[in-house]
Amino acid sequence: MNILLIEDSLAEARFLQELLKHSHLKNYHVVHVKRLGEALQQLRQDSPLYHVILLDLSLPDSQGLDSLKPLIQNAPKLPIVVLTNTNDEELALEAVRQGAQDYLLKRQVTTEVLVRSLQYAIERKQAVEILRQENETLENQVELQTVELLKAKAQNQRRSEFVSMMSHDFRNPLCTILLSTELLKNSDQKLTPAQKKSIFQRIKAAGNNMVQLLDEIILVGKADLDQLKCVPAPLNLVNFCEQLVENIQESTGNENRIVLAIKGDISHTLWDEHLLRHILSNLLTNAVKYSPNGGRVHLTIIAEEHQVKFQVQDQGIGIPSPDQKRLFQAFQRASNVGEIEGTGLGLAIVQRCVEACQGSVLVESVPGEGTTFTVILPVFHET
Repeated sequence: MNILLIEDSLAEARFLQELLKHSHLKNYHVVHVKRLGEALQQLRQDSPLYHVILLDLSLPDSQGLDSLKPLIQNAPKLPIVVLTNTNDEELALEAVRQGAQDYLLKRQVTTEVLVRSLQYAIERKQAVEILRQENETLENQVELQTVELLKAKAQNQRRSEFVSMMSHDFRNPLCTILLSTELLKNSDQKLTPAQKKSIFQRIKAAGNNMVQLLDEIILVGKADLDQLKCVPAPLNLVNFCEQLVENIQESTGNENRIVLAIKGDISHTLWDEHLLRHILSNLLTNAVKYSPNGGRVHLTIIAEEHQVKFQVQDQGIGIPSPDQKRLFQAFQRASNVGEIEGTGLGLAIVQRCVEACQGSVLVESVPGEGTTFTVILPVFHET
């Protein structure tokens, strides 16, 4: 038993050590210090490893309960037995209430009382530590279970939102298809060829919207299951981007809205055309869609030594700062979109495709002024 004795009186210290010599304890070691500061210095050392502290409550550099707190802070797992005069019993009891394991009245100390108090103090402290560890384990388990419950609740909420959103997004094109086919069935003879062609185009467009929505859901699902892989292959990036811009302008009915600029040499590079198409088409379509008041959309491609930056800049409604933190989560949309239709999947798809390409995506936006998305992808050259 290694004992740290904190006692300013040499006579009292010798008396306590004499009592220990006459006890049944054979292996014990007492380190005696006269001041609290010396005790704290001892406790900060790696050795010896103390088992118990004997503390006098009247020290030259600390009085009463002021000695207890720093000892507990520096050695929270060590039991403390306080030593006090007969008229300080109330103080000793308060010390026990504040963390000491036992107290001894100096004038009543005997060998048996001293040894028993030290041993009981160690046992009590060990029991308290075991209980504390068990409580800490239980608290951690409760915390983990609470987190899991919150996750499950959030997942259920997302599933509910997903079902609601999908039912809405599928209902619109389905209604278009059903109404159009009903019109063709009941008014076939009254419709002109031009009207019929228009109805067939609406049916085709509605069907394409449903197929695209399903493709997006499948892609997000693959990404979440880590099944989305990047397979680079030779691609004429200039032709690819020019064709993509043309297709988006035709589909949105906004000709000459997208300005393409290419800086640097991007020839003889390898790209996953499927993933790159998802990235750029979603960013460009969003840029056009969320610029209701017109304005140019700029697609700038900047080739560097080991990477290529794809910047999509618009002058649209912008994204509020609080919404930017959850912008790439599936089915999340900015709070200022108003009546502009959307599923909240586009940017989630962008991020997952970028991650599959081992790249990164950044966003800078000011509400009312516009948004710039910067996609940075590593470049692979043909060998």
